[in-house]
Amino acid sequence: MDIAKLDQRELILFDLDGTLVDSAFDLYRAMNLSLARLDLPLVTEQQVRVWIGKGTSLFCESTLKYLKGEVDPALHQQLLDTFLEIYNAEPCVDTLPFAGILEFLDWGVQNNKKLICVTNKPEQPARQILVDLNMNHYFVDVIGGDRFEKRKPDPIQLNYCVEHYQSSKEKTLMVGDSSNDVEAARRAEVDCIVVSYGYNHGEDIHLCQPQQVVDNLVELLA
Repeated sequence: MDIAKLDQRELILFDLDGTLVDSAFDLYRAMNLSLARLDLPLVTEQQVRVWIGKGTSLFCESTLKYLKGEVDPALHQQLLDTFLEIYNAEPCVDTLPFAGILEFLDWGVQNNKKLICVTNKPEQPARQILVDLNMNHYFVDVIGGDRFEKRKPDPIQLNYCVEHYQSSKEKTLMVGDSSNDVEAARRAEVDCIVVSYGYNHGEDIHLCQPQQVVDNLVELLA
């Protein structure tokens, strides 16, 4: 079933981490540098891949919950501040786009689609990653998790895109990798396709019953 209906879309919204780029190693590196600075035990890359995708505050919360069994608010704030300082300074050391992404974005620009990055990551490092990877020119906007008071799975970011860029829900498509993306799209009443290679908090993406799962976005161009 062709959920994409790409010829009918004006607006295509993309999640960042786990959808457009594999950023897990840089997040893992920055987290361990932060933990070391605070004299806390280190974590593994595999654990980080499970914890990311819900925004930086929850990433730090998950890390502390694992290390301490509970989350002390003062320590959480300390870790959050330290992590943002370290990560924002170098968000793109080993981060790379996934296979097929650049081809799909090229197609989008060539076919006059408005492409927007909609992420739970803070806006500054999200924009920096796209600049460092020379991908920023594809997008008319980058909406970080700190632009509004809520983030995915809340539909506020997606609703803003539809309204601000004067499109319609029928002409909008969300592309993501996690249950947050699926739920946000469902609540915004826009169609959503997910990639199979993303993070999704360590869970099988099929469990959240997405409309369509693809292994590579170029499959949609066939």
